[in-house]
Amino acid sequence: MFTFNLLQTSTWKTSANYGTNDAQEADVGEEGIPRQSTREKLVLDECGVKATHYIKSFVDYTNPQNLIVSTTSRFNILNNDLSGYQAIVNIQRINNIRRINKFFEATNEMLHYDGLFIGAVETYKLRKKRILNKFPAGFNWMFYTLDFIIKRVFPKLKPTQKIYFLLTRGHNRVLSTAESFGRLYSCGFELHDTKIIDGMLYFVARKKGKPAFDYNPTYGPLVKLNRIGKDGKFIKVYKMRTMHAYSEYLQEYIYNNNKLKEGGKFHNDFRITTLGKIMRKCWLDELPMLINWLKGDMKLFGVRPLSKHYFNLYDKDLQEKRIKFRPGLVPPYYADLPHTLEEIQNSERKYLDAYEKAPFRTDWVYFWKAFRNILLKKARSE
Repeated sequence: MFTFNLLQTSTWKTSANYGTNDAQEADVGEEGIPRQSTREKLVLDECGVKATHYIKSFVDYTNPQNLIVSTTSRFNILNNDLSGYQAIVNIQRINNIRRINKFFEATNEMLHYDGLFIGAVETYKLRKKRILNKFPAGFNWMFYTLDFIIKRVFPKLKPTQKIYFLLTRGHNRVLSTAESFGRLYSCGFELHDTKIIDGMLYFVARKKGKPAFDYNPTYGPLVKLNRIGKDGKFIKVYKMRTMHAYSEYLQEYIYNNNKLKEGGKFHNDFRITTLGKIMRKCWLDELPMLINWLKGDMKLFGVRPLSKHYFNLYDKDLQEKRIKFRPGLVPPYYADLPHTLEEIQNSERKYLDAYEKAPFRTDWVYFWKAFRNILLKKARSE
C-alpha cells in the first residue's frame, strides 16, 4: 500500500488516516463502473464538477507522484518526505496566499523539471463581475469601489500597506491576470494552459527553471526597469508604472502569443493598465527618464533602451552597433514612423550610421523631425 499526500489547512486529512489505497479504490465498482478516488471526491466538493474534470485532464488523482493540497502555507508544500513530484495541485486560490512568491518558490523546489503546478486565481476582472452581479444596482458600485481601494490600492502604497494587512491579513487580495502570471514566470514556471471555470481562472504551469528570487519587484508607481545600455551593460531606466506588477517577466509569453503590431509594440497587451494607457498617450510615463538623462545613462536623442528579450529580436549586426552608443529619450522611431520590426531596424541603422559620422548634426536634424511628427502628426508609440 502506498500513501498519497493530501494536505489542507483545516479539515482534510492525510491519506494515511483514511486507511484506503486510492489505486484499489479507483478500480471498479458495481456494474464495472470506475469508482472515484477519495481525493477526486474531495476536489469535487471543493471545486465543482467542471474544475475537477479540468484538473483530471492533466493529473491522475491516484498517482503517488502527484501532490494535491488545499493550503495557503508553503509549510504544507515543503513538509513532505517525497520530493520531485510530477505535479502539485493547490485547490486554494492564490488570492488567499499572503506571500505568493514564497509559496511558488516552495512549489518549484518540490517539483521535478517539467513538472506541473495547477492552481486558481480570481482575477480583478472576474472579481468585479462577481461583485457587480451579487449586489443591487447602485450599491454594487459603491461596494466595488471600496473593495478596490482597500484591496487593490492600499497594498501597493507603503503608507497604507500596514492598514491593508491589519484589515485583511493578506487574504482575498485583488490580483490581475498579468501579476498572477508574472509571478509564476518569475518563480521558474511557464504557462501550459488556462481556463475560466465558475468564476475562477485555472492555470497549468510547467517548471522550466529556478526562481529569479526577485526581492525588489517593480511594484510601486515609479519603476526601474532593466534595459540594455552602452557597451551592453544593463541600466535601470526610470518610468511611471503603466503595467501591472511583474509584467516584465511576461515579455516572451506575450510575444509568443500576441506577436507585434505596427510600431513594434505587442498586440492586445493585457499587461497595460487602464491608467497606463492614458499616461502613455500623454507621455507622462516617460518623464522619469529625465533622471537617466541627468545621470548620464541616456542622451536626449538616440535609439530606445531595450529589454533583453526585445533586444534579442534584433539582427546581430544592429545589436553590435546599438551598444556602441548611449540610448536616448527620443528615438528615431518618431522621425521615420516605421511600421514593422524590420522597418524599425532599418530606421535605427540609418540613424546610427549618420550619428557615427556626424553626432551633433544628426541628433539636431532627427530631433526636430521627430518633434514635428509628434506635434503635427500626433505620433505616439503606444
